[in-house]
Amino acid sequence: MNFEAVIGIEIHVEMKTKSKMFSSAPVEFGAEPNTLVNPVDMAFPGTMPVVNKQAVINAIRVANALHMKIDQELWFDRKNYFYADLPKGFQITQDKRPIGRDGYVMIKTNNGEKKIEIERLHMEEDTCKQLHLSTYSLLDYNRAGTPLIEIVSRPNIRNGEEAMKYVEQIKSIVQFSDVSDGKMEEGSLRCDVNISLRPIGSDKFGTKVEIKNLNSLSNVEKAIEFEITRQQQLLLSGVPVEQETRRFDETRKETVLMRKKTDAVDYKYFTEPNITPIKLSDEFVKNAIETCPELAASKKDRYMTILGLNEYDSDILIQDKDVSDYFDKAVKFNASPKLLANWIMVDIAAYLNKNNLKIKDLQLSPEHLSDLIKLIEEGKISSKQAKDVFAVIVENDASPIDVANELGLVQMSDEGAIFELILEVLKENPQSIEDYKNGKDRALGFLVGQVMKKSRGKANPAMTSKMILDELKKK
Repeated sequence: MNFEAVIGIEIHVEMKTKSKMFSSAPVEFGAEPNTLVNPVDMAFPGTMPVVNKQAVINAIRVANALHMKIDQELWFDRKNYFYADLPKGFQITQDKRPIGRDGYVMIKTNNGEKKIEIERLHMEEDTCKQLHLSTYSLLDYNRAGTPLIEIVSRPNIRNGEEAMKYVEQIKSIVQFSDVSDGKMEEGSLRCDVNISLRPIGSDKFGTKVEIKNLNSLSNVEKAIEFEITRQQQLLLSGVPVEQETRRFDETRKETVLMRKKTDAVDYKYFTEPNITPIKLSDEFVKNAIETCPELAASKKDRYMTILGLNEYDSDILIQDKDVSDYFDKAVKFNASPKLLANWIMVDIAAYLNKNNLKIKDLQLSPEHLSDLIKLIEEGKISSKQAKDVFAVIVENDASPIDVANELGLVQMSDEGAIFELILEVLKENPQSIEDYKNGKDRALGFLVGQVMKKSRGKANPAMTSKMILDELKKK
């Protein structure tokens, strides 16, 4: 019997705001435990939640990027449960009326393009971070209250590759819209996957298994493919799949049981009484959308249609928001977009990899990279010489022309000065002139070499070759 996987994904995205979802406490990754909390976060009596305006703007931007219907009246609800990760005994979220619903995203897979439908996007507050040790647990409430958006797909994902591409698209959208840094390894983008199997052709869902907290794109694909195989083997052996929660063990490359699931928890949702419904004006929603930073898809289109880059180069540049931002800044200084892309993808990438750096750590300014490339375009230095200049300026962001002069690399491009050297060389090498007339093309290279020698390597080789050729034609 052949089976079909039915996969849905819940993605939690920590938003990049200055303060928390319902309090003025700051948001910062890596701070000392329990130093970024205030009375609202700790549920002191008499404290009242206040909705973070920027979090609402961020949610609108992502909902729009996902082609969603945006609810212009905000309603918040209480999700009631008693657990140590939230001191209030409940979480403020959106239940019945999410800010966004009925969206989709297009992904490209090895089997072509596919539309992944998205059921809803809602805002809520994050829980605290828990560190489980052998006999006790530690709680860090710095994260409690951090603004979140939760994006819930419909179950029309069918394999690990589709799931990975879907998460990759969501990650790109939240990063390029500046809503989140999307760092899965730091937990600012977390994935929970629901997966079941059913016979091909059946409309009935199988027993669902949840895989929690996948922390990389690679692990999303690997965990799903392992789980598909595991469930297939159970079903073919006549063993029913049990409803349970699992995690992915990176060392063993397999999913591992965390806990069995029984009945669904009744969270007894009800409307949050301390936040009255908030009406969003057309102008507020429109402004949130129009001020959204440029997304990756738009950048790619601009790179190809306006800057003339090919699809491969464009795709490489938009893989990392910081890389594309660096390129955008550099191209404003009027160097060749193609050469800029090549230098960023090859020379700068090699330097960053060698030194284990991110492009944000790069000392070389976009302006000076552009200046270096313009020196090549203007014929003042060769591509090979440019690498010598680059080796210096990448460490201290010095002026490329100043470094080229200090290294004695600036090429002679004065036609008059080069012409005088050519006349000297031709006068000294009459045999080479005869050799060229007799069809010996190597004579031209010899003459160019002699001019380069007289100029101590500074004469522009292309200009020199053309001028010698013009003179030889007159002989």
